[in-house]
Amino acid sequence: MGGVTTALGDAELRDRVAQATASYFTDWSHSCGMARERSAGVFGYDIDDTVTTGGTGFGLMAQIVAAERGWRPRWQILDRLERLVGWLEAADSFDGVFPHFLSGATGRVHPFMPGDDGGDLVETAFLMTGLLAAAEYFTEAPELGARIAALFAAVNWRAHLREDGAVMWHHHPGRQWPARALPIRGWNEAFPVFVLGAGAPIHPLPASSYHDSWATAPAFANGRRYFGVRLPLGPDWGGPLFLSQYPFLGIDPRGLCDAYADYGAQARAHALVNRAHCLANPHGWKGYGPDCWGLTASDDPTGYVAHSPTVDTGVITPTAALSSMPFVPEAAMRALRHFHDDLGGRIFGEAGFVDAFSLEQDWVAESRLAIDQGPIVAALENHRSGLIWRLVMARPEVRRGLVALGFSSPALQAGV
Repeated sequence: MGGVTTALGDAELRDRVAQATASYFTDWSHSCGMARERSAGVFGYDIDDTVTTGGTGFGLMAQIVAAERGWRPRWQILDRLERLVGWLEAADSFDGVFPHFLSGATGRVHPFMPGDDGGDLVETAFLMTGLLAAAEYFTEAPELGARIAALFAAVNWRAHLREDGAVMWHHHPGRQWPARALPIRGWNEAFPVFVLGAGAPIHPLPASSYHDSWATAPAFANGRRYFGVRLPLGPDWGGPLFLSQYPFLGIDPRGLCDAYADYGAQARAHALVNRAHCLANPHGWKGYGPDCWGLTASDDPTGYVAHSPTVDTGVITPTAALSSMPFVPEAAMRALRHFHDDLGGRIFGEAGFVDAFSLEQDWVAESRLAIDQGPIVAALENHRSGLIWRLVMARPEVRRGLVALGFSSPALQAGV
């Protein structure tokens, strides 16, 4: 693979990558304001029209960074936000919960899979986190902030509450839970559901759903050591890195603690275990090493795979290492430098890095995905300034939820 020779310092390189990656959203979002799910690939839907709920939330964070850094005019991002809010107010939702995919042209639901055409609570939590950050950032538009607060208040988190106290991932009003319905339990990316749900002003989730369902799953507490690193939570070997990255794009994990874990320690340990696996490289994949690591869900030569130490196909996903920048900055910077300077001729372009690549198979993804590009921009900015963390942690909905669940945090104690 070819390279890109640069003399940029680390900070300048991070900014170059963040600016390029943010353009996935500033330049290629749908005209309605939502983020397109992906830029390429054959997945049975119209790439130009299919927009993503969670990816839009991540994309809002990226566009806030673009406005803050002057990469795009502030008014331009604010104008897109206003169009987006108006579109969401008229789009399909189910008890205020938005589906995973929608048509950007019509605002109607695109089934995520056959029979899954209702509300997706996890994706909605990601969307709401991005919207709340935007409302906090664009203080010059208080009426728009009020409309965002109304969208948040309309989410009926309790509509996804099963009789046994479990919170369900998907729901369609008027239908029974299907046999394959997923309860949201165990350590995974869905953590913000409970924080936002507990902080909701009208339809809050009870704290008991967090303590008696989410936190009692077999794959919640861990405490075992992998490569000498103690992993507080999650499945064996940590699972894909997005499990401990998506929750903390907006919620600040630094010093965030409850009865179960220190969440800054969780995010750092997960990244260290993932990296240590790539260094150990038990399968002997070409390219793996201190400068080339990072396993998480992404495109793969076989389709879409949740890569992890236990599902390792030799595919590296740049967002895995780059979105770890706030937690393992030196290790993430080594990967960023290698991806850009040594491999950039094939994997870096106008919208940032491609979704994934494999030196072993001489394969480079054609695609970029909203849910992988957005976290890179937010994480690099949180490493630089903590901007997205400050915005989200300032929101009363988030603070109320954390307090209701029994969390402590320097951000809560300091009043942000």
